[in-house]
Amino acid sequence: MSFHYLIANYGSAFLGSLLTTWRLTAIGFIVGLILALLLTILRVSPIKPLRMAVDFYVQVFRNIPGLSLLIFIVYGLPALHIVLDYEPSVIAALIIICSAFACENLSTGINTIGVGQIEAARSLGLGFTSIVTKIVIPQALRSVVLPMTNLLIAVMLSSSLASQIPVSNYDLTGLVAKINNSEVGGILTFAVAAVLYLASALVISALGSAVDKKVRIAR
Repeated sequence: MSFHYLIANYGSAFLGSLLTTWRLTAIGFIVGLILALLLTILRVSPIKPLRMAVDFYVQVFRNIPGLSLLIFIVYGLPALHIVLDYEPSVIAALIIICSAFACENLSTGINTIGVGQIEAARSLGLGFTSIVTKIVIPQALRSVVLPMTNLLIAVMLSSSLASQIPVSNYDLTGLVAKINNSEVGGILTFAVAAVLYLASALVISALGSAVDKKVRIAR
C-alpha cells in the first residue's frame, strides 16, 4: 500500500480517528482533574478515614494497568449490575487513571507550599475550606503545570485502550488495526498514526511549557 493510496482512501478516517482520540483525551483529562481536586481536598482533610481512603484509591489505580481496569469495567461491573457502553467504559477508565495520577501530582505541589503560609492563614481565622480553596489548591496547580502536561500526554496515549473493544468511533490505534485487518497496510499505517500522536504530544508540550512560564511561582 502506497502513502498516496492510504491518504486518498483513509485520509478522512484518520482525521476522524484523531478527533476521537482528542475527544476521549479531553473528557478523560478534564473530568479526571476535577475528580483529582476533590480527592486532594479529602486527602489533606483532618479526617483520617478520608485520608486513608484517598491514599488507598491513589495507590490502587496508579498501579493497575489501564487494560486490566478496562476489562474489569467492561466485563466485571455487569456482575454488579452496572453496565456501561463500550465508549463510556473507555472514558471511565481514563478518568480513574487520570484522577489517581493527578491527585498524586497535586499532593507533590502541596508539599512545595511553605508551612508558614498555612500557619499565617490559621492565625487570621481562616478555616480548612478557605485555606485549601484559596491558598493550597491554587498554588499547587501552578506548581504542577509541567507534570500535568505530561499526564495529559499520557492520557492521550492511553486513549488507545479504545482499540481493544468494539467502539463505534475508532481512535487512531483502532483505525490502524481496522485498516491492517482489511488490507495489507503494513508499517505505513502505524507510521501515520505515530506522526499524528507525536504532533499532538508536541502541541500539548508546547502549550504546557507556555502556561508554566506564565503561572510559575518564583521561589
